[in-house]
Formats: sequence, C-alpha cells, structure tokens
Amino acid sequence: MKKDETRYSLEGVTGFISDWSADKETFNVPWGKAMMWIFLLSDTFVFSCFLIGYMVVRMSAVDAWPNASEVFALEIAGHHIPLVLIAIMTFILITSSGTMAMAVNYGYRKDKKKAAILMLVTALLGLSFVGMQAFEWSKLISEGVRPWGNPFGADQFGAIFFMVTGFHGFHVSIGVIYLAIVAIKILKGHYESAGNYEIVEIAGLYWHFVDLVWVFIFALFYLW
Repeated sequence: MKKDETRYSLEGVTGFISDWSADKETFNVPWGKAMMWIFLLSDTFVFSCFLIGYMVVRMSAVDAWPNASEVFALEIAGHHIPLVLIAIMTFILITSSGTMAMAVNYGYRKDKKKAAILMLVTALLGLSFVGMQAFEWSKLISEGVRPWGNPFGADQFGAIFFMVTGFHGFHVSIGVIYLAIVAIKILKGHYESAGNYEIVEIAGLYWHFVDLVWVFIFALFYLW
C-alpha cells in the first residue's frame, strides 16, 4: 500500500471513530426516537413469538377449541350478545390512537396545554381498557377458566389466553403511566429548555405500537 493510501485510510477510520465518539446522530435521527424504535422492534419479536405459539397450540390441540362468540359473550337485558365487550375495548384503543396522534400534532405546534390534555385523555382511555380487561378476566375466572384448565374445551386455551392478553395489558398499563408522567412534565414546563416536544412523538410511537398489537390479538383470539 502506498504512503498516501495509508494516510487516507487512517483518516477514514479516525474520522469514523471521531463521529461516533462525539455522539453523532446517524441519519439525523434523534437518539431518543431511535432507541424507542429499537425497543419496539425487540417487542415485536416477543409478541410475534407469543402469537405464533398461540397458532401452533391451537392447531395442534386435540380437544375442540372454545367458541369465542360463546366464551366472550355478555348477558345484557336478558340477551346473549357475543363479543360486545371486546368490540368496546377495540373501539376505545382505536380512539386512543386518534387522541394520541392529535397530541403529537399539538406537540409539534408547541401548544403544550392541548398536547398534555390529549395525552391525559389517551391515558384515561387506556386505563378504561385495562379496567375492561380486568372485568373480562374476572368473568372467565368465575366461569372456571384457569391456565391449567378450561371447561369450554381445550385446556391450553386458558394458559395462552392469560399469557398473551396479560402481557399486552401490562404494556397498556405501562403506557398509561408513561403518558401521564410525560403529560404532567409538559404542563410543568420541563421541556421548555429543549424548545421542542419531541418526547410526545416518542411516547406516541409506543402507544401506537400497543394499539397495533391489539389488532392482531383481536383478530386471532376473538375472530378466528
């Protein structure tokens, strides 16, 4: 290798190390948003494994799989209505995605009051979803559904249902706390020095991911 080529090669390596050691932003993406995307990617793998496991268990079960229209039905005014609670829960999460998107919009407009209020509304919707899920669990438990048994059919139903919906409900609960904390910090002016409310979009990425996962759970557990 010639002397000039060696010098240029060293400059390239030195420049690369210098960029990264100086906390240079790759592709001009803020680190907070990049880290959230990486976290969501890892969470995607976890939920994918759970849902694929559910499909394998269901297709390989020897006993008949419970009929979702019967298991998740409610008695209202003497009428047997299938999936009504699940429909309400799904509507609530879809609505919360709308309020979260509006919060991000107002965050970029630097209207901190509207952004914070919409985030709190989103958190409230998420809290109501968790409450309905707790009611759904208590109903199934009172009817004899357990992780190790199930009076409606295949024993594996209880284990996979409580695991997947519980894991998703845990994510929603964490999201409610996360959104509430960020909204309160916005109202207190903790992000004034930064001059932007990018944290609202980062929180929104998490919330939209949680909503998207529910779409797959809804399709596989309640409609299949």
